[in-house]
Amino acid sequence: MPSVKNPNAPSKNRLAARAAKARKQNRKRTTGPGKQSSRVEKADTKRGARDGLLPTSGPNAALSAKKRRKLERKLGYALKRKMETEGEGGEEGEVEMKDAHDETGDQAAVDEQMALDMEGIS
Repeated sequence: MPSVKNPNAPSKNRLAARAAKARKQNRKRTTGPGKQSSRVEKADTKRGARDGLLPTSGPNAALSAKKRRKLERKLGYALKRKMETEGEGGEEGEVEMKDAHDETGDQAAVDEQMALDMEGIS
């Protein structure tokens, strides 16, 4: 008697189709429109989160109104501090040298010193 496959098991075609479908879903999940740039996003996607929906916990969770107000206040203070430091020093990175000699007021002294040096050379 010829050997016959179990009639209750899925056929090879069904098994191949199921595997292809699983591969397609995994590929969509890992290289979807979001293209996860961090481990957190990847974890969110793995647990089934969709694009645009924020989780209720974790680092990507939406801030409460109270925390958002506190954060905005802190950012405002930081911006104010930055503006004050820029206002004092002029342009960013430029520092006034208070102990340096004023070149315009000492021009006569500089000319005299150069004349003495030229006499010493000749």
